[in-house]
Amino acid sequence: MSEPPALTSHPPVTVTAASPVAPSAAVDHRMGRAGHSVVAYEQTNDDGGSSARALMKGYEAAGDPQLAARVVMVRPHHFRPNPVTAQDNAFGAEITEDPVLVGKRAHGEVSRLAEQLQRAGVGVELFEDTGTVTPDSVFPNNWFSTHADGRLVLYPMFAPNRRGERRREIVEHLKDRYRVTEVLDLSGAEEHGAYLEGTGAMVLDHASRTAYACYSQRITATLFFRWCNEFMYEPVLFHAADKTGTPVYHTNVMLSVGSANLEHGLAVIGSSMIHSRYERDAVLDRLRSSGRTVVELNETQIRSFAANVLQLQGRHGPVLVMSTTARASFTATQLQQLEAKAQIIAAEVPTIERAGGSVRCMLAQNYLSPQAPRKTWGYGNSAETSRRYPRLS
Repeated sequence: MSEPPALTSHPPVTVTAASPVAPSAAVDHRMGRAGHSVVAYEQTNDDGGSSARALMKGYEAAGDPQLAARVVMVRPHHFRPNPVTAQDNAFGAEITEDPVLVGKRAHGEVSRLAEQLQRAGVGVELFEDTGTVTPDSVFPNNWFSTHADGRLVLYPMFAPNRRGERRREIVEHLKDRYRVTEVLDLSGAEEHGAYLEGTGAMVLDHASRTAYACYSQRITATLFFRWCNEFMYEPVLFHAADKTGTPVYHTNVMLSVGSANLEHGLAVIGSSMIHSRYERDAVLDRLRSSGRTVVELNETQIRSFAANVLQLQGRHGPVLVMSTTARASFTATQLQQLEAKAQIIAAEVPTIERAGGSVRCMLAQNYLSPQAPRKTWGYGNSAETSRRYPRLS
């Protein structure tokens, strides 16, 4: 496997509004009914399976299909918990300290996590957010995902003040430095009250082509099923809630699926939060049938972000990235199970955790294949293809 790129910090950009991907000769973003953004494509897959084969070919070429060797991070300069998302996020906590000091602490936590990843051999591309209108920008995995066949997906966000996190310059940077075959923009679903918050709402098993998701305001079932049909993944949709009955807002705070390699295979899950025995057994059976070691967590551990962890490909093998809060919540036996599968990297992010998310939420995996940068900053590249994505209504 090639050496990941060095830590790259990109110039600060003040985010003041949503930054949709601009039209290009290769990907035509058109407006459908009720302002719904539709991506127009020129090619279609006649057999319905060629896209799935291309996707798996890409993951196989990268080695372990589950483990990304590169991530994208966003470093906020004015971090604060989001009062809008706090309404359905039971994992956050109010911050009453001086906003300037809070922002400095969060800035430092992101910086140190990026440095820890880089030392372990994980490529990090770090973008600055100097604005004040996107309090959750530190969690980029909710608004975009990348895939080994070259697709990049933009997602619809539940909270209106999170939609400005979608940044054109980040998308253009990825298109410039990596092989992007198409940009699939689902953000127009917001106009229809439909949401799918990326790999926060979905936990993807690329090896078995399974997409796990729990019901919440952050995910619309019909859009989730359409995503699964588009990418040829089998949907596993279930209900999860805490002891008070409050739904789990994002699947990735209660479930993490790691390496598909039997030597390093790992999954952690707060299965007790799936109150339906039928649904719980179905999810656990699917995880165990993949051959992974399944570590079950209690609700107290879930609230300590023990499942909000991410396994990545490091220089000398898999690494399991988590917060120090999460690490402290594992039992000695559980830690032995985890350390048998990957090197643990524990980062101190207590300020950011007050917003209801932890380390995994801060990392957007980059599965794209590197390419030589273009000489000019333009839209798209000659390898991008097109076809029409269906409207929601």
